[in-house]
Amino acid sequence: MSSHPFLQRLVETPLLADGAMGTMLYAKGASSEQCLEHLVLSKPAWVSEIHQAYATAGADIIKTHTFGASRIRLADYGLGDKVRDLNFRAVKLVRDVREVTGRALFIAGDVGPLGKRLQPDGPLSADDVADAFREQVSVLWEAGADLILFETFTDLHEIEIGVRAARAVCDLPIVASMTFAEDGLTMTGYAPDAVAARLRAAGADVVGVNCSVGPASMLQTLEHFRAAVGDAPLIVMPNAGFPERVEGRFYYPSSPEYFARETAPFLDQGADIIGGCCGTTPMHIRAMRAALDEHLAARGRVTTPAVLTVETPLPAVRADYGVSDAAQPTDVLRKLRAGKFVISVEVDPPRSFTAEKQIEGARHALRMGADAVNIADSPMARVRMSALSLCVQIQQQVGIESIVHFTTRDRSLMGLQADLIGAHALGVRNILALTGDPPSLGDTRQSTAVYDVDSIGLVRIINRFNDGVDVAGQEMGQQGGFTIAVACDPTRADLVQEVDRFHQKLSGGAHFTMTQPIFDPRLWSAFVQLYEARHGQFPVPVLIGVLPLQGHKHASFLHNEVPGITLSEDALERMRKAGANGRQEGVNMAQELLLELKELPYVQGVYLMPSFGRYETACQVLEVIPAKQRFEAL
Repeated sequence: MSSHPFLQRLVETPLLADGAMGTMLYAKGASSEQCLEHLVLSKPAWVSEIHQAYATAGADIIKTHTFGASRIRLADYGLGDKVRDLNFRAVKLVRDVREVTGRALFIAGDVGPLGKRLQPDGPLSADDVADAFREQVSVLWEAGADLILFETFTDLHEIEIGVRAARAVCDLPIVASMTFAEDGLTMTGYAPDAVAARLRAAGADVVGVNCSVGPASMLQTLEHFRAAVGDAPLIVMPNAGFPERVEGRFYYPSSPEYFARETAPFLDQGADIIGGCCGTTPMHIRAMRAALDEHLAARGRVTTPAVLTVETPLPAVRADYGVSDAAQPTDVLRKLRAGKFVISVEVDPPRSFTAEKQIEGARHALRMGADAVNIADSPMARVRMSALSLCVQIQQQVGIESIVHFTTRDRSLMGLQADLIGAHALGVRNILALTGDPPSLGDTRQSTAVYDVDSIGLVRIINRFNDGVDVAGQEMGQQGGFTIAVACDPTRADLVQEVDRFHQKLSGGAHFTMTQPIFDPRLWSAFVQLYEARHGQFPVPVLIGVLPLQGHKHASFLHNEVPGITLSEDALERMRKAGANGRQEGVNMAQELLLELKELPYVQGVYLMPSFGRYETACQVLEVIPAKQRFEAL
């Protein structure tokens, strides 16, 4: 688990969690009598606005609005059958906010106590508790949470069962936090050292304290935790003091300024995650962000998100990606011609004005030995930052060459040529020629598709630029020097039609091809054999799409609901059997596939496709290739 990006970040720097959700919802007009978790469906804009406010305030960790979204608590409102709907939607709301901010935020799947006591003091058996937690955690994991956070528990036995249940169904980091009274003990009389020992034994990666009381009283509890766990990471999220009831509403006295002053003592006491609980607001988190950054700067530590490091040093950054001689091949084409096994990592542009997470992912890809990153062009027809602008940012800030996915969906014949000229001027010359997903698939269905040409026509247009003329035959003054890639799908049911269409793309002047993700190397062998039977020797190198799966439900979703992705029965069965170890099994399968692909004719590289923006997991696949080969200089 130490390789998980969340735990790795904790080794590098303390992280800031967000604050209260209920406090903010009540301020918006929510009633204390209603099921607050149902607001992810009935008032999703409220929940998203609060998440956005905390992200803007500087939080590194955003909790999903799922504190009471277990079957047992939801049953009190007649919503016991909505566990999947509410938890999945809640994670999606935070993922959308992460996209909009463009920051590398961690999504904490929030799990609270079940609201009923265990036998013999209450109606719940240990099996009832375990089943409820397993159900909720499974959905949070499937939906894309980065970690599981158990918080505000008073019963040590209950949270132990929860941690063990989570560890049984997923491989995400687990954070477990309990509440303590002013005397430093839990409601049932356990001291911090006993709590820490039992939670760590149950499988928690991070332990600590939240809610309870204000910062001052919580500091001593944290001190006892640190003495008990040694170097293990700790979390502390205090309330904004003791609440006062005024005209039927609770008000919390602790100000943002007070929370800022208490931040340094928490950090000095060894807190690795700090944040707020009841009564805290984005103003409290903003104040803590400033205090955290000031504390780290005074100690000479970097406060910006770090990337994972490997033993191999970072290659030198190229300062100039302009084209001094347009006839010279791009680095990608030069490496393909030299016989190097080329590695690219796919990056989806953000739905925001900033691309911090994507740039960070590109840096990690470079550190792991990638030769390029390929940037999607509003995949699934959902509005995102333009692929070309992200290519330029990554090339300038990271120093790795990019392959831009260039679609004909949104551009007229004039616009296609103008954007190609602009890409050339900005130093982006690797073009994956695509037709593009129709707008009907996306979130702007009233948008009108252009499609003056398809991908076959686009290849011919780019090839004319390479000859030094535009579509009308006008001289461009120099040759374009573009490297042209085309797509193919060896999983298509009508493989003859796919092979023949692919041949038309190659005939237009393509230099290499990139496939849809495959999970069985025999699919590619069959595609090549059919091509050669119909059109002669296979003429170009190929980069095979490799998509590390995250779990069985993720695999089933891709197979059944995402166009262009077809899994083998063997892959689906392996993911089913993997259970809680789905993420690692997905990496193992991708590594096995990668080694098999390296032995096949015409396969001269791969491009890795991260799920949920987990670039570290995708790049873990590369560890099966010796570093000497990945960083081979040509």
